[in-house]
Amino acid sequence: MTQSDEGATQPSGQDVALIVGGGPGISSSCARLFAKNGMRVAIAARNPDKPVLLNLEKTHGVRRYACDASDPAAVELLFQNVVRDLGAPTLVVHNIDGRVPEIFRKQITEADPSAALATLRNSAFSAFLVGQQAARLMRENKPNANGARGTIIFTNASAALKGFPLSGAFAMACQAKAGLAQSMARELMPQGIHITNVPIDAAIGWKQEDGSRAHRLAGTSVDDNMADPDRIAETYLQLHRQHRSTWAFEVVLRPWVEKW
Repeated sequence: MTQSDEGATQPSGQDVALIVGGGPGISSSCARLFAKNGMRVAIAARNPDKPVLLNLEKTHGVRRYACDASDPAAVELLFQNVVRDLGAPTLVVHNIDGRVPEIFRKQITEADPSAALATLRNSAFSAFLVGQQAARLMRENKPNANGARGTIIFTNASAALKGFPLSGAFAMACQAKAGLAQSMARELMPQGIHITNVPIDAAIGWKQEDGSRAHRLAGTSVDDNMADPDRIAETYLQLHRQHRSTWAFEVVLRPWVEKW
């Protein structure tokens, strides 16, 4: 795994983006788009040797890091390494679903408490840890021409807006993440740090080898009935570039045919 180079020096004035949670969907789309727009990009995952992340390193120069985002020490070390290798982040994306397989489609009377706790740790608690480290660093960033010191984006789900049946643990996690983001926004936006909560009310269909877009459970996208991660990444970049006079806190994304 490619990690850090001791003593690396970086030119100033270039955005540094850190994406926590690495996979073939939103994270990869963000990494590609941010890199194409001149950012230094880091991506962190429990397994940074996934083929899709290796390809991002090869094609876009994305730096890969190993990190269990539910572990406070691991998150702290991740940020230290990114600062050393690339510079202080100006854009941080927390993109972790957090559900463990044992919690899917379980009635509240059947859900394993340990699986519920693991889901909370993976999702909401990891969002807290990542947000905390990002805020500590961004407070020290020099304001850019817009007066902003940085942007923190939390990917969320429709469960942040309504709790669905057979999904109690995930609803807890998503609504906890939304509450965290709201509290952080009220605290940090006056300090020049833009906080955004992005519930995505859709299946996310990412591009397959044959050029189609598909989701592992929802099937193949037909007539844009699934969210396109490349378009989500465009929204994230636009949020990062928003003028502080009109910062958006919550942006809900859904396909045009989604029933809500």
